[in-house]
Amino acid sequence: MHSPELSRPDTVVAGTAGEAVAHYLHAQAADFLRSLRRHGESGAETAAVADAARSLRAASRRISGTLHTFRPLLDPAWADGLRTELAWLATTLAQEHACTSRLSRLLDALSRLSGTAPLPPARGESLPLYGSAAHNGSFGAESRPHPAGSGPAAAHGRTGTADIHDADGHAAGNGAATALAGGHGTGATAPAALEDGHSTDHGTPAAGEGPASRGVRATVTTTAADRAGRTAGSPSGNGALAVGAARAAALLERQLTLARTRAHSAALQALGSSRFHAVADAVALLASELPLGPAAAGPATETLALPAQAAERRLLGAVAELPLRRAAHPYNAEALFSGLAAASAGEAQDAPWHEVRRLLRLHRYAQEVLHPGTDPVLCHAGILLDRHRDAAEAAAAAATAARTPRIAPATAYALGVLHADQRHEVEAARFAFQQEWRHATTAVTAP
Repeated sequence: MHSPELSRPDTVVAGTAGEAVAHYLHAQAADFLRSLRRHGESGAETAAVADAARSLRAASRRISGTLHTFRPLLDPAWADGLRTELAWLATTLAQEHACTSRLSRLLDALSRLSGTAPLPPARGESLPLYGSAAHNGSFGAESRPHPAGSGPAAAHGRTGTADIHDADGHAAGNGAATALAGGHGTGATAPAALEDGHSTDHGTPAAGEGPASRGVRATVTTTAADRAGRTAGSPSGNGALAVGAARAAALLERQLTLARTRAHSAALQALGSSRFHAVADAVALLASELPLGPAAAGPATETLALPAQAAERRLLGAVAELPLRRAAHPYNAEALFSGLAAASAGEAQDAPWHEVRRLLRLHRYAQEVLHPGTDPVLCHAGILLDRHRDAAEAAAAAATAARTPRIAPATAYALGVLHADQRHEVEAARFAFQQEWRHATTAVTAP
């Protein structure tokens, strides 16, 4: 009989359990405060603001996850309260970047499907985990070749030290549109795309959207549609798909830019609220003082092992529920199952994988407390699940756009192809994860 056991670094902590947890949380609280100061000092430097927001979210998640796992060693009421507030902050700050990177991912996919972008590396080719070819946010310091057979998902991924990705909320959106232009469009395609910018593909303008904002949106939409429709007259392009891709790009640009603007406003309101200031004050106190419980006085190795093992058991139990045997077969088409059903059907299929991603993150944070340092195997497994989540959300965004009333048939067709492409990315991420998981676990013979 064999049971999986995750590999771990050899470094262990010394002293009491309270000292080990306090040392880790003090460091994360200091990172939180430094990121907050950088965020306030960045001003109009959007790249610096995005980098500070990424660090702020990473510290928030690590503190929240540590409070959750090692709650038996802490003051329960204090830990639950701070953990809830940090989860709210991290979620609020993540929405803007999620919309930005999702739009960039979808526009890049439309360009690739239209034949205007280079073909991605074939299965088995060596591909860096991140670099100049990555389009969707920045990765962490861990870099390793992508395992063979990962498929198209290798070109998409985002994380920071295997955390949630981050990039500039405003610049990345416009940058995606600029990159989407890629050159000069044909004379016949650009006017058609511009005309479609005011057609029923976009629906009615959002409430409260003034003439100035509509002018900006029209400019960005024209640029996006220009690249998406470049292949209308090319020998390798399909005319109907190219025109539909241009209109689909314009529709996605409008919907996701509007969502990003709302998320940006919500983030600004959150950072200026009394609720956020209370969270910042609590983290500032955490940087110097940690409310510990009686159990924290025990030896670090033995005392911390119990909650860490509980987190690992939850992760292993969730992974055991995944269809890894089916995911081990390339092109099994499971990710496309119920593709024409209600949106809730796809969400139900992806939910177990998202839960594994969440539990893997908690397990990794617990291991950082027990074994200072980064485990590259766990980090890379987390990156693959990030890719899975990104592709699933991008597919959902394409499906939502396809449900827009009165869009042209070519637009609906392009969005359907885009949805299927992103669901294939979901399948490729699952295939890569099951390969990585086999290397992250070792067979242990029971006595």
